[in-house]
Amino acid sequence: MRFTTEILDEIRSLVPVSRVAGRRVSLVRAGREWKGLSPFQHERTPSFCVNDQKRFYHCFSSGRHGDVFTFLMETEGLTFPEAVEALAAEAGIDLPPGPAEGHVGRSGRRELLDALEAAGTFFRARLADEEGDDARSFLDRRGIDRAARERFGMGYAPAGLNDLRDHLLGLGFDDGTLADAGLVGTGTTELSEFDRFRDRITLPITDVMGRTIGFGARALSDRSAAKYLNSPDTPVFRKGQVLYNFAAARSLPDTSGRLVVVEGYLDVVALHGADRRRTVSTMGTALTREQLALAWRLDDEPVLCFDGDAAGLRAAHRAIDIVLEALEPGRSVRIARLPAQQDPDTLVQAGRIDEFDAALREAEPLVDALWRRETAGKAVDTPERAAGVEASLRSALARIRHPVVRRHYGIEIERRLGGTARFATGDAIRTDPVEASVVAILEAHPDLRAPYRDVLRRVGLLTPEGGLPGYDPAAVPAEDGWASGMGADPTLVDALMVELLRVLGRRSIARAEEVLDAAFRPCAVPVPGYVPPSRWQARLAG
Repeated sequence: MRFTTEILDEIRSLVPVSRVAGRRVSLVRAGREWKGLSPFQHERTPSFCVNDQKRFYHCFSSGRHGDVFTFLMETEGLTFPEAVEALAAEAGIDLPPGPAEGHVGRSGRRELLDALEAAGTFFRARLADEEGDDARSFLDRRGIDRAARERFGMGYAPAGLNDLRDHLLGLGFDDGTLADAGLVGTGTTELSEFDRFRDRITLPITDVMGRTIGFGARALSDRSAAKYLNSPDTPVFRKGQVLYNFAAARSLPDTSGRLVVVEGYLDVVALHGADRRRTVSTMGTALTREQLALAWRLDDEPVLCFDGDAAGLRAAHRAIDIVLEALEPGRSVRIARLPAQQDPDTLVQAGRIDEFDAALREAEPLVDALWRRETAGKAVDTPERAAGVEASLRSALARIRHPVVRRHYGIEIERRLGGTARFATGDAIRTDPVEASVVAILEAHPDLRAPYRDVLRRVGLLTPEGGLPGYDPAAVPAEDGWASGMGADPTLVDALMVELLRVLGRRSIARAEEVLDAAFRPCAVPVPGYVPPSRWQARLAG
């Protein structure tokens, strides 16, 4: 166990809850406790209490309660290990190495982070001196003042091949560390190591704790072959798992408005300057499930804001599919589209921030964005064309993994199509208790589909493509509900599945017998080939 009870208790004793909570809300001493307004929701009368002796907080208006770790998790979107690491650093406590330090080792990871921090210092110094004249002029033209440059740690990477490398080697770092940190590239010439970032504005990319793990860099000329350049993936940086400005956004109160996810670093900088601070961006690539999970830490329904061009439309369409796969009850997104050929940065520069705000207010729920994507420009004036739209919608809904969310999407899409389609999963919602139990178990334990595939198909609970029907969770008997839980004993789950499938199998045989009895019932006129029930029943039994 990485975090022992002793370590956690020591952190709690050294970092009072009032110190951490006091950074977000104004606390007033009230006897042995501290009181203040709730950090979780708007209120006029203080209902938030902190007791440092008992090491807990309680919010009477929202019902939330916990210790100093819980407070960071609920207010700043940290996971438990991240909250422990943040508070351990504040308390000056060394923690055992974690899985993130795996193959590079703890000292190697620390060395990479130190090199990246030193690089950031070097870039900031170059922006401030004579070498950075053109870079400062570039930022001036874009309305990025000195305060914004300092707030976002902006710098300038000189045009020389080895300026950064020589500087860091002089500080004692070696080429292997610089390469592992993504600061130098490798060529085919004798001078194989060269600075990866040259003649560019640099912006440090941080992890959720605010540590520099990479850089984003913007060319000074729009004619550059690569306008934006990211650090490559390294042992400390995975661009698909990071949101730019996340660490700063998580420190803002929830009352700052919806979290907005945009497409570029400079969009974030521009919006921050326009006092729209609860903003993050992807790494210049399509939204990933990991980035969506990060956004959901801060907001259950963030707004995905895409540029108003063809590329922005394509990005929005890709994002819809990513979000559909990850949907959970109570968690979704809204999708905003900006005016044609505009992005947040250009709108701020042009003094048109009101158009950005309007786009956020008019942001579509995900189901509306999906409907628009699948139906825009498509005629449904013939059965064939209507079937084509239905098929594309059915395919999209099949991406939704959560059965309850998928069912509700199916109901809504069916309503929009005039109630003529059955959409939940391409089949009717199963309300039979036995069928509902089987589907619920398979949703929770998908590894059971393979060993029972043939049986499931025979009883009508698995399509040829391997899909499951929808089911009504309320139909699952209370005595079977335990089996769809995450911690259920696999042996017991398997035993229940066998019993449920036996019931469905017996029903299937009974239905077959009824059909055969009806088809071959005795009649006055002899029927060629007729087999009396006693004979075909014996044949089935054999």
